[in-house]
Amino acid sequence: MEKMPYREELDMRVVPAIDNDVVSSDWRSGLPALAGQMVTLRDLRASDAASLFALLTTEEVSRFISPPPTTVEGFEKFIAWAHRQRQAGQYMCFAVTLKGFDTAIGIFQVRDLHSNLETAEWGFAIGSAFWGTGVFEDAAKLVLEFAFDTVGVRRLEARAAVQNGRGNGALLKLGAVREAVLRQSFLKDGRRFDQVLFTILDSDWRATAGMRKEVRQTSIH
Repeated sequence: MEKMPYREELDMRVVPAIDNDVVSSDWRSGLPALAGQMVTLRDLRASDAASLFALLTTEEVSRFISPPPTTVEGFEKFIAWAHRQRQAGQYMCFAVTLKGFDTAIGIFQVRDLHSNLETAEWGFAIGSAFWGTGVFEDAAKLVLEFAFDTVGVRRLEARAAVQNGRGNGALLKLGAVREAVLRQSFLKDGRRFDQVLFTILDSDWRATAGMRKEVRQTSIH
């Protein structure tokens, strides 16, 4: 999701900052905490704005995504917008935290493409200090499991610039299928990039569920 659905310049609403964790079986009321081997994913909080601003606005991270908010206040507005979109059932955004810590080091987003979340698009951004550590793969698997098994997504799409070798490689490692090249579909800093359209189907994910379970059990023993 290199083209971010949030547009700071169009968001004029001011929403009071709320840091309360919402406990509910309905993800629209509040995203559940998802625990992996290295990370915990949780709903965004207004207090995440400072760390997200520091980690996601660097050149390395923002190179192939739409410009993120340019201030801490801008990230606070983004977080409030994300909550509104979640409550409407159109979008969810998890904060990525390291297990045992509570500082947000990145985000994973899933947004509805066809009004019923059967087809959705996902994207991610993680601070460059955590690249190559296994954090991305651990978090991504949690998001995929939640999207397919809890939300009911059938087809999950992702777009990555052809030049974004790291992003393309990460998606392929997760089993995403390269379906097409979308020519000049992404505009960044006045330059148009071709994007690769990747997809993962719920049937793809479930077909490899047994394999993932065996790997987990082997790592435990």
